[in-house]
Amino acid sequence: MKTAEDARGVHGEGPRRLGLCLLCGLPAAGKSTFARALSPRLRQERGWAVGVVAYDDVMPDAFLEEASARPLPSQWKVLRQELLKYLEYFLSAVINGCQMSTPPNRTEAMWEDFITCLKDQDLISSAAPEAQSCYLLTKTAVSRPLFLILDDNFYYQSMRYEVYQLARKYSLGFCQLFLDCSLETCLQRNGQRPQALPAETIHLMGRKLEKPNPEKNAWEHNSLTIESSECSSEASLKLTDLLLTALENPVKYMEDNVEQKEADRIICSTNLLHQADQMLRRIVSQTMKEAKEERVLPFNLKLLAEELNKLKAEFLEDLRQGNKKYLCFPETISVSDAIAFFHHEKDNIVQKYFSKH
Repeated sequence: MKTAEDARGVHGEGPRRLGLCLLCGLPAAGKSTFARALSPRLRQERGWAVGVVAYDDVMPDAFLEEASARPLPSQWKVLRQELLKYLEYFLSAVINGCQMSTPPNRTEAMWEDFITCLKDQDLISSAAPEAQSCYLLTKTAVSRPLFLILDDNFYYQSMRYEVYQLARKYSLGFCQLFLDCSLETCLQRNGQRPQALPAETIHLMGRKLEKPNPEKNAWEHNSLTIESSECSSEASLKLTDLLLTALENPVKYMEDNVEQKEADRIICSTNLLHQADQMLRRIVSQTMKEAKEERVLPFNLKLLAEELNKLKAEFLEDLRQGNKKYLCFPETISVSDAIAFFHHEKDNIVQKYFSKH
Protein backbone atom coordinates (compact mmCIF):
# COMPACT_ATOMS: atom_id res chain seq x y z
CA MET A 1 0.00 0.00 0.00
CA LYS A 2 1.25 3.46 -0.86
CA THR A 3 1.95 5.78 2.02
CA ALA A 4 0.16 9.07 2.50
CA GLU A 5 3.37 10.89 1.54
CA ASP A 6 3.56 8.94 -1.72
CA ALA A 7 -0.05 9.82 -2.45
CA ARG A 8 0.51 13.55 -1.95
CA GLY A 9 3.81 13.80 -3.74
CA VAL A 10 7.23 14.68 -2.40
CA HIS A 11 6.67 18.43 -2.26
CA GLY A 12 2.96 18.34 -1.39
CA GLU A 13 2.06 19.37 -4.95
CA GLY A 14 1.09 15.90 -6.19
CA PRO A 15 -2.31 15.06 -7.67
CA ARG A 16 -3.66 13.30 -4.60
CA ARG A 17 -3.73 15.93 -1.93
CA LEU A 18 -6.81 14.96 0.04
CA GLY A 19 -8.98 16.80 2.53
CA LEU A 20 -12.09 16.28 4.63
CA CYS A 21 -14.30 19.26 5.47
CA LEU A 22 -17.18 18.98 7.93
CA LEU A 23 -20.21 21.22 7.53
CA CYS A 24 -21.98 21.33 10.88
CA GLY A 25 -24.88 23.22 12.39
CA LEU A 26 -28.57 22.93 13.23
CA PRO A 27 -31.11 21.49 10.77
CA ALA A 28 -32.17 24.13 8.23
CA ALA A 29 -29.12 26.28 9.02
CA GLY A 30 -28.34 26.31 5.29
CA LYS A 31 -25.62 23.65 5.13
CA SER A 32 -26.87 21.85 2.02
CA THR A 33 -27.48 25.11 0.16
CA PHE A 34 -24.01 26.26 1.14
CA ALA A 35 -22.42 22.98 0.00
CA ARG A 36 -24.20 23.09 -3.38
CA ALA A 37 -22.82 26.60 -3.99
CA LEU A 38 -19.34 25.82 -2.66
CA SER A 39 -18.74 22.68 -4.71
CA PRO A 40 -18.84 24.20 -8.24
CA ARG A 41 -16.90 27.26 -7.06
CA LEU A 42 -14.02 25.11 -5.82
CA ARG A 43 -14.02 23.15 -9.07
CA GLN A 44 -13.93 26.29 -11.20
CA GLU A 45 -11.67 28.55 -9.13
CA ARG A 46 -9.27 25.99 -7.67
CA GLY A 47 -9.48 23.14 -10.16
CA TRP A 48 -10.15 20.68 -7.35
CA ALA A 49 -12.20 17.52 -7.42
CA VAL A 50 -15.03 17.89 -4.91
CA GLY A 51 -17.42 15.38 -3.44
CA VAL A 52 -20.33 16.49 -1.26
CA VAL A 53 -21.72 13.70 0.90
CA ALA A 54 -25.03 14.79 2.43
CA TYR A 55 -25.81 12.36 5.22
CA ASP A 56 -29.58 12.89 4.94
CA ASP A 57 -29.46 11.85 1.28
CA VAL A 58 -27.39 8.72 1.86
CA MET A 59 -28.48 7.27 5.20
CA PRO A 60 -32.18 7.45 6.12
CA ASP A 61 -33.83 5.48 3.32
CA ALA A 62 -32.23 2.29 4.60
CA PHE A 63 -34.66 2.44 7.53
CA LEU A 64 -37.47 4.58 6.14
CA GLU A 65 -38.33 1.88 3.62
CA GLU A 66 -39.40 -0.31 6.53
CA ALA A 67 -40.77 2.27 8.94
CA SER A 68 -42.57 5.58 8.76
CA ALA A 69 -40.54 7.10 11.58
CA ARG A 70 -36.98 8.42 11.44
CA PRO A 71 -34.27 6.08 12.76
CA LEU A 72 -33.67 6.00 16.50
CA PRO A 73 -30.49 7.68 17.82
CA SER A 74 -28.85 4.28 18.31
CA GLN A 75 -29.65 3.35 14.70
CA TRP A 76 -28.27 6.68 13.48
CA LYS A 77 -25.01 5.96 15.31
CA VAL A 78 -24.65 2.60 13.57
CA LEU A 79 -25.45 4.18 10.21
CA ARG A 80 -22.97 7.00 10.73
CA GLN A 81 -20.18 4.54 11.51
CA GLU A 82 -21.12 2.45 8.49
CA LEU A 83 -20.99 5.51 6.24
CA LEU A 84 -17.54 6.38 7.61
CA LYS A 85 -16.45 2.88 6.58
CA TYR A 86 -17.72 3.53 3.04
CA LEU A 87 -15.76 6.79 2.95
CA GLU A 88 -12.66 4.91 4.07
CA TYR A 89 -13.07 2.40 1.23
CA PHE A 90 -13.20 5.27 -1.25
CA LEU A 91 -10.28 7.18 0.26
CA SER A 92 -8.14 4.05 0.39
CA ALA A 93 -8.78 3.46 -3.31
CA VAL A 94 -7.82 7.07 -4.16
CA ILE A 95 -4.64 6.93 -2.07
CA ASN A 96 -3.55 3.62 -3.54
CA GLY A 97 -4.66 4.35 -7.10
CA CYS A 98 -6.78 1.22 -7.29
CA GLN A 99 -10.40 0.22 -7.75
CA MET A 100 -12.85 0.72 -4.92
CA SER A 101 -14.06 -2.58 -3.56
CA THR A 102 -17.49 -3.27 -2.11
CA PRO A 103 -17.67 -3.81 1.67
CA PRO A 104 -18.62 -7.40 2.52
CA ASN A 105 -21.09 -6.31 5.21
CA ARG A 106 -23.21 -3.38 4.20
CA THR A 107 -26.70 -1.92 4.18
CA GLU A 108 -27.52 -2.43 0.52
CA ALA A 109 -29.80 0.60 0.06
CA MET A 110 -27.34 2.93 1.79
CA TRP A 111 -24.39 1.57 -0.21
CA GLU A 112 -26.27 2.12 -3.47
CA ASP A 113 -27.09 5.70 -2.46
CA PHE A 114 -23.41 6.26 -1.61
CA ILE A 115 -22.32 4.88 -4.99
CA THR A 116 -24.86 7.10 -6.77
CA CYS A 117 -23.58 10.10 -4.81
CA LEU A 118 -20.00 9.49 -6.03
CA LYS A 119 -21.06 8.74 -9.60
CA ASP A 120 -23.14 11.93 -9.86
CA GLN A 121 -20.04 13.96 -8.92
CA ASP A 122 -17.75 12.19 -11.39
CA LEU A 123 -15.65 10.46 -8.74
CA ILE A 124 -16.32 6.85 -9.72
CA SER A 125 -17.59 5.22 -12.87
CA SER A 126 -19.64 2.08 -13.30
CA ALA A 127 -18.54 -1.20 -11.80
CA ALA A 128 -15.53 -2.76 -13.46
CA PRO A 129 -16.69 -5.29 -16.12
CA GLU A 130 -14.37 -8.00 -14.78
CA ALA A 131 -15.49 -7.58 -11.17
CA GLN A 132 -18.97 -6.36 -10.30
CA SER A 133 -17.85 -5.92 -6.69
CA CYS A 134 -15.32 -3.20 -7.64
CA TYR A 135 -15.71 0.33 -8.98
CA LEU A 136 -13.31 2.27 -11.18
CA LEU A 137 -12.19 5.72 -10.08
CA THR A 138 -12.55 8.49 -12.62
CA LYS A 139 -9.66 10.58 -13.91
CA THR A 140 -11.12 13.51 -11.97
CA ALA A 141 -10.81 11.63 -8.69
CA VAL A 142 -7.17 10.65 -9.13
CA SER A 143 -5.64 13.55 -11.05
CA ARG A 144 -6.54 16.56 -8.89
CA PRO A 145 -6.53 17.63 -5.25
CA LEU A 146 -9.69 16.16 -3.76
CA PHE A 147 -11.92 17.56 -1.03
CA LEU A 148 -14.77 15.57 0.47
CA ILE A 149 -17.36 17.82 2.11
CA LEU A 150 -19.47 16.01 4.69
CA ASP A 151 -22.84 17.68 5.19
CA ASP A 152 -24.53 16.80 8.48
CA ASN A 153 -25.50 18.34 11.81
CA PHE A 154 -22.46 16.93 13.68
CA TYR A 155 -23.89 18.52 16.82
CA TYR A 156 -21.80 16.39 19.20
CA GLN A 157 -18.04 16.84 19.42
CA SER A 158 -17.66 13.05 19.42
CA MET A 159 -19.35 12.82 16.00
CA ARG A 160 -16.78 15.17 14.51
CA TYR A 161 -13.90 13.46 16.29
CA GLU A 162 -14.71 10.18 14.52
CA VAL A 163 -14.14 11.92 11.17
CA TYR A 164 -10.96 13.52 12.47
CA GLN A 165 -9.67 10.06 13.40
CA LEU A 166 -10.22 8.98 9.79
CA ALA A 167 -8.25 12.01 8.57
CA ARG A 168 -5.46 11.20 11.00
CA LYS A 169 -5.36 7.54 9.96
CA TYR A 170 -4.64 8.48 6.33
CA SER A 171 -2.85 11.81 6.94
CA LEU A 172 -5.56 13.86 5.24
CA GLY A 173 -6.29 17.55 5.52
CA PHE A 174 -9.07 18.23 8.02
CA CYS A 175 -11.22 21.29 8.73
CA GLN A 176 -14.62 22.25 10.10
CA LEU A 177 -17.10 24.87 9.01
CA PHE A 178 -19.83 25.75 11.48
CA LEU A 179 -22.86 27.53 10.01
CA ASP A 180 -24.19 29.72 12.79
CA CYS A 181 -27.91 30.28 12.45
CA SER A 182 -30.45 31.34 15.07
CA LEU A 183 -32.86 28.74 16.38
CA GLU A 184 -35.80 30.91 15.31
CA THR A 185 -34.57 31.09 11.71
CA CYS A 186 -33.96 27.33 11.58
CA LEU A 187 -37.47 26.65 12.87
CA GLN A 188 -38.96 29.03 10.31
CA ARG A 189 -37.04 27.47 7.41
CA ASN A 190 -37.84 23.96 8.61
CA GLY A 191 -41.55 24.77 8.67
CA GLN A 192 -41.39 25.62 4.97
CA ARG A 193 -39.86 22.28 3.99
CA PRO A 194 -42.00 19.56 2.36
CA GLN A 195 -40.73 17.01 4.90
CA ALA A 196 -40.24 19.13 8.00
CA LEU A 197 -38.64 17.81 11.16
CA PRO A 198 -40.64 18.03 14.39
CA ALA A 199 -39.91 21.41 15.98
CA GLU A 200 -39.02 19.66 19.24
CA THR A 201 -36.22 17.79 17.45
CA ILE A 202 -34.59 21.08 16.46
CA HIS A 203 -35.12 22.53 19.95
CA LEU A 204 -33.50 19.44 21.48
CA MET A 205 -30.57 19.56 19.07
CA GLY A 206 -30.11 23.24 19.83
CA ARG A 207 -29.79 22.44 23.54
CA LYS A 208 -27.30 19.64 22.89
CA LEU A 209 -25.23 21.43 20.24
CA GLU A 210 -21.49 21.45 20.96
CA LYS A 211 -19.90 24.05 18.72
CA PRO A 212 -16.30 23.59 17.53
CA ASN A 213 -14.00 24.76 20.31
CA PRO A 214 -10.44 25.33 18.99
CA GLU A 215 -9.29 26.84 22.28
CA LYS A 216 -10.19 23.69 24.19
CA ASN A 217 -9.54 20.97 21.59
CA ALA A 218 -6.28 21.06 19.65
CA TRP A 219 -7.72 18.83 16.92
CA GLU A 220 -10.42 21.47 16.20
CA HIS A 221 -7.94 24.30 15.58
CA ASN A 222 -8.71 24.34 11.86
CA SER A 223 -12.30 25.54 12.23
CA LEU A 224 -14.30 28.49 10.97
CA THR A 225 -17.67 29.88 12.08
CA ILE A 226 -19.70 31.97 9.69
CA GLU A 227 -23.23 33.29 9.66
CA SER A 228 -25.41 31.07 7.49
CA SER A 229 -26.57 34.09 5.51
CA GLU A 230 -23.10 35.58 5.11
CA CYS A 231 -21.95 35.76 1.48
CA SER A 232 -19.34 38.51 1.71
CA SER A 233 -16.02 38.39 -0.10
CA GLU A 234 -14.30 38.42 3.30
CA ALA A 235 -16.14 35.24 4.34
CA SER A 236 -15.27 33.67 1.00
CA LEU A 237 -11.58 34.45 1.48
CA LYS A 238 -11.62 33.05 5.02
CA LEU A 239 -13.20 29.85 3.76
CA THR A 240 -10.72 29.43 0.93
CA ASP A 241 -7.88 30.02 3.38
CA LEU A 242 -9.36 27.38 5.71
CA LEU A 243 -9.49 24.76 2.95
CA LEU A 244 -6.01 25.59 1.63
CA THR A 245 -4.56 25.40 5.12
CA ALA A 246 -6.14 21.98 5.59
CA LEU A 247 -4.76 20.66 2.29
CA GLU A 248 -1.27 22.01 2.89
CA ASN A 249 -1.14 20.80 6.49
CA PRO A 250 -2.50 17.26 6.61
CA VAL A 251 -3.05 15.75 10.03
CA LYS A 252 -0.01 13.82 11.19
CA TYR A 253 -0.71 10.21 12.04
CA MET A 254 1.17 10.49 15.32
CA GLU A 255 1.19 13.77 17.22
CA ASP A 256 2.81 12.58 20.45
CA ASN A 257 -0.49 10.88 21.21
CA VAL A 258 -2.03 14.25 22.14
CA GLU A 259 -5.28 13.46 20.35
CA GLN A 260 -5.42 9.94 21.75
CA LYS A 261 -4.89 11.24 25.27
CA GLU A 262 -7.67 13.77 24.72
CA ALA A 263 -9.96 11.04 23.39
CA ASP A 264 -9.14 8.82 26.35
CA ARG A 265 -9.88 11.71 28.71
CA ILE A 266 -13.28 12.25 27.07
CA ILE A 267 -14.07 8.54 27.27
CA CYS A 268 -13.04 8.33 30.93
CA SER A 269 -15.05 11.44 31.77
CA THR A 270 -18.10 10.07 29.94
CA ASN A 271 -17.84 6.71 31.68
CA LEU A 272 -17.50 8.36 35.10
CA LEU A 273 -20.55 10.54 34.50
CA HIS A 274 -22.63 7.61 33.26
CA GLN A 275 -21.72 5.41 36.23
CA ALA A 276 -22.28 8.25 38.69
CA ASP A 277 -25.65 9.11 37.13
CA GLN A 278 -26.87 5.50 37.37
CA MET A 279 -25.76 5.15 40.99
CA LEU A 280 -27.19 8.50 42.05
CA ARG A 281 -30.55 7.58 40.53
CA ARG A 282 -30.59 4.41 42.61
CA ILE A 283 -29.64 6.32 45.79
CA VAL A 284 -32.42 8.87 45.28
CA SER A 285 -34.93 6.12 44.55
CA GLN A 286 -33.93 4.15 47.66
CA THR A 287 -34.05 7.27 49.83
CA MET A 288 -37.58 8.09 48.64
CA LYS A 289 -38.65 4.50 49.37
CA GLU A 290 -37.31 4.80 52.92
CA ALA A 291 -39.08 8.14 53.34
CA LYS A 292 -42.40 6.55 52.43
CA GLU A 293 -41.76 3.73 54.88
CA GLU A 294 -41.16 6.38 57.55
CA ARG A 295 -44.62 7.80 56.68
CA VAL A 296 -43.31 11.21 55.64
CA LEU A 297 -46.24 13.43 54.67
CA PRO A 298 -47.01 13.66 50.91
CA PHE A 299 -46.23 17.37 50.78
CA ASN A 300 -42.86 16.80 52.43
CA LEU A 301 -42.21 13.83 50.14
CA LYS A 302 -42.60 16.18 47.19
CA LEU A 303 -40.18 18.71 48.71
CA LEU A 304 -37.68 15.98 49.52
CA ALA A 305 -37.80 14.62 45.97
CA GLU A 306 -37.27 18.10 44.55
CA GLU A 307 -34.27 18.74 46.79
CA LEU A 308 -32.67 15.37 46.06
CA ASN A 309 -33.13 15.69 42.30
CA LYS A 310 -31.76 19.22 42.39
CA LEU A 311 -28.74 17.99 44.34
CA LYS A 312 -28.20 15.15 41.86
CA ALA A 313 -28.36 17.52 38.87
CA GLU A 314 -25.98 20.02 40.48
CA PHE A 315 -23.63 17.23 41.52
CA LEU A 316 -23.42 15.74 38.01
CA GLU A 317 -22.91 19.18 36.48
CA ASP A 318 -20.14 19.85 39.00
CA LEU A 319 -18.55 16.54 38.06
CA ARG A 320 -18.85 17.38 34.36
CA GLN A 321 -17.56 20.94 34.53
CA GLY A 322 -15.09 20.65 37.39
CA ASN A 323 -16.59 23.65 39.19
CA LYS A 324 -15.47 22.14 42.50
CA LYS A 325 -18.56 23.15 44.44
CA TYR A 326 -18.88 19.66 45.89
CA LEU A 327 -15.75 17.87 44.68
CA CYS A 328 -12.27 19.15 45.47
CA PHE A 329 -10.38 17.27 42.78
CA PRO A 330 -12.86 16.02 40.12
CA GLU A 331 -10.11 15.18 37.61
CA THR A 332 -8.70 12.44 39.84
CA ILE A 333 -11.82 11.32 41.67
CA SER A 334 -13.23 7.78 41.40
CA VAL A 335 -16.89 6.80 41.21
CA SER A 336 -16.85 5.44 44.76
CA ASP A 337 -15.34 8.70 46.06
CA ALA A 338 -17.96 10.72 44.20
CA ILE A 339 -20.79 8.63 45.64
CA ALA A 340 -19.40 9.07 49.15
CA PHE A 341 -19.51 12.86 48.72
CA PHE A 342 -23.08 12.64 47.43
CA HIS A 343 -24.18 10.49 50.40
CA HIS A 344 -22.84 13.14 52.78
CA GLU A 345 -24.78 15.97 51.10
CA LYS A 346 -27.87 13.80 50.72
CA ASP A 347 -27.92 12.90 54.43
CA ASN A 348 -27.90 16.60 55.34
CA ILE A 349 -31.09 17.03 53.32
CA VAL A 350 -32.77 13.87 54.60
CA GLN A 351 -32.33 14.92 58.24
CA LYS A 352 -34.77 17.76 57.66
CA TYR A 353 -37.54 15.32 56.80
CA PHE A 354 -36.95 12.12 58.78
CA SER A 355 -34.32 10.37 60.90
CA LYS A 356 -32.50 7.86 58.71
CA HIS A 357 -30.71 5.11 60.60
